[in-house]
Amino acid sequence: MSRPALSASRVGAFAEIASIALIAAVFIVPFVSDNPAIYSLANQVLIAVTAAFSVYIMLRMNLMTFAVPTFMAIGGYTTAVLGLRLGVTDVLLLGLGSFLVPALFALPLGALVLRLTGVYFVLVTFVLTEITQLVLFETPAWTGGSNGLIGMPVVTFFGSDLGDNRAVLLVTTGLALAGALITAAVTRTLRQHFAAIEENELLAQSLGLVVWHYKAFGFAVAAGVSGLAGFALVNMLLTAHPTSFSPLSSVNYIAYAIIGGKSSMLGSVVGGALLVWAGEMFALRGEYSQLMFGFLIVVVVLAAREGVVGTVSRLLGRIGASVKSRPLDPASLPTATESQR
Repeated sequence: MSRPALSASRVGAFAEIASIALIAAVFIVPFVSDNPAIYSLANQVLIAVTAAFSVYIMLRMNLMTFAVPTFMAIGGYTTAVLGLRLGVTDVLLLGLGSFLVPALFALPLGALVLRLTGVYFVLVTFVLTEITQLVLFETPAWTGGSNGLIGMPVVTFFGSDLGDNRAVLLVTTGLALAGALITAAVTRTLRQHFAAIEENELLAQSLGLVVWHYKAFGFAVAAGVSGLAGFALVNMLLTAHPTSFSPLSSVNYIAYAIIGGKSSMLGSVVGGALLVWAGEMFALRGEYSQLMFGFLIVVVVLAAREGVVGTVSRLLGRIGASVKSRPLDPASLPTATESQR
């Protein structure tokens, strides 16, 4: 392996470890603070970051997906149906269901949409979210229609209720950590395959890479990670409602991944945390909140084309390179007499 490739691999590994460590650190928050506002903000950030991981997986294959709300809805409504109609409350079983059902749903769907690339893939995935919204409203027998599914039972962990604010944050953190571990495992294992698809899909296919298999697998995993975010959102709100999975929310998830830096997992974490926090702060400004939030996004995009994490990494690399290439001062070198002493 060449030195640049090795360096890129090390940077990617550091970003993955840092992402997982930052999410795991949120487990400490419920034990050091009783502030409901902090709990609410932490929940929103973790849900946003988990959804952004789904976008990041697809961006690794040069595919920008707007289908995240669709799979979040499938995961969220799956847990709501399991809890309300089947009495399943164990958080491990619900988490497994929220991952597997969207992933299985994505496999046949991928056979239709993954043949498309570029703007056509973007358009079809956005239309998919619109169709999902319509289905949620027009199938009240399953989804509750415009009323949604309310009155969800409290989730449990080995028989212990997880219904208070502290426990809800712990559940959200656990789901986000699971999403981070899955994302890191898949993108690390298939890093070279995804890179080949991103660089030149036709060339990769001509060299014998079964592109369809890797794209379908990545699409399914991304759908499952979105389902985990949907479960966390439904568990936080204690209701599954169509408006929680609006098509326009997909724009936010894409913004989190790209503004943070689409080249690494850490970008999704930084972008999600930064923009969710900024949204909460700007919301205090009333009618100017959307203007200020949009202005922030424009500034970041113009000032940091590679995202926040990518730009900071590039600047640190330049500083390190300049330090290594800086010539030594002859006056600081020992003389021959001093060396003999």
